Amino acid sequence: MAEQPPATQRGANAAPATIVLAGATGDLGFRIAQALLRRGAVVRALVRSGNAKPEVTALRGMGAEIVEVDFNSVTALMKACAGAACVVSALSGLRDVIVDGQKRLLDAVVAAGVPRFIPSDYSIDYTKLPNGSNRNLDLRREFNQRLDQAPIQATSILNGMFTDLLTGQAPVVLFGLKRVLYYGDADQPLDFTTTANTAEFTAAAALDPTAPRYLRVAGEVATVRGLQAAATAVTGQPFKLLRVGPVAVLGAMIKVTKALMPTSDDVFPPWQGMQYLHNMFTGLPKLTPLDNARYPDIRWTSVRQVLATRK
Repeated sequence: MAEQPPATQRGANAAPATIVLAGATGDLGFRIAQALLRRGAVVRALVRSGNAKPEVTALRGMGAEIVEVDFNSVTALMKACAGAACVVSALSGLRDVIVDGQKRLLDAVVAAGVPRFIPSDYSIDYTKLPNGSNRNLDLRREFNQRLDQAPIQATSILNGMFTDLLTGQAPVVLFGLKRVLYYGDADQPLDFTTTANTAEFTAAAALDPTAPRYLRVAGEVATVRGLQAAATAVTGQPFKLLRVGPVAVLGAMIKVTKALMPTSDDVFPPWQGMQYLHNMFTGLPKLTPLDNARYPDIRWTSVRQVLATRK
C-alpha cells in the first residue's frame, strides 16, 4: 500500500506531528498506533501505571513513546498531552470510561492547548438513532454533546460494523448452517469496515488539520443478499437466507434478553450486540455521505476478503 507522505498534511518543512493516543493497548488502538507510525507521526501512547500488556513492549519497540499516567487526574493527563497536534481516544468501556473518563481527558486536552480531539466513536451513525435504542451508543452521544460545547476542533470517525465480526462473533453469517440470518428487509444496505481500515482512516484523520466534525466510511456497503453471495463464493457451498421476522421481533427479543440477564459491567453483553444489529437492520444509522475517498492511499477490504480469512 502506498503511504501518504506526512508533508501532504503538515507542510514540507514541518516537524513530525505528535499524536497522543489513549487506549493504545486495545485491538483498535494498537492498530491506530501502527498506522500513525507508518505515516511518520510521533506517537505518545498513554497507559495506566503498571500496565504490563505485551502491546506496551511492542509499541515501545516500534518507536512509540510510552507514558504512564493516572487517568483519574486531569493535571496528569494535561502534562501528558502537552505539545500534541491531536489527541485520539480509542478507549473502551461504559459510563465511567466513555463519559467520565473521556470528559477528564477532554478537559486535560483543552487545558493543554491541544487543537484537536478524536473521541472513541467508531460505530454506526448514532446521531440518527433515538435515545434508548443502544446503550453503548447513547453513552457516545452523551459525551459528544459535551465535546460539541468544548473550545476544540473535534472529529468523530463513523465506520458502521467492524467487518471482522462477520467471521463468527456477529450471529449473521452462520457457517455451520450455511445460512445468513436477518430481520426485516434482505435488501437493506449495511455498512461494514474492517478494524484495520478504521485504524488507517483514523490515523490519516488525526494528521489532517482540516478534518470535519464527522467522517463516515464503509469498507463495503452490503445487503444481506450480498453477504449471502460473498459467503457462497468463499466457501464454494450455497448459503441460503434465514429471515427470523420483522425488525420488531428482534426488538422484542432484546427486551426479553435484558430482563432475563442479571445486571453486569460487561461492555458487550449479548443484548448489546442484538441492539447493534437491530439498529442496522432498521436502516436508520446508514452512513451517508461516505468519505472513503478523502485519503486515497487507503485500500478498502471487502466483506468477501474478510470471510475468506475464516478457517
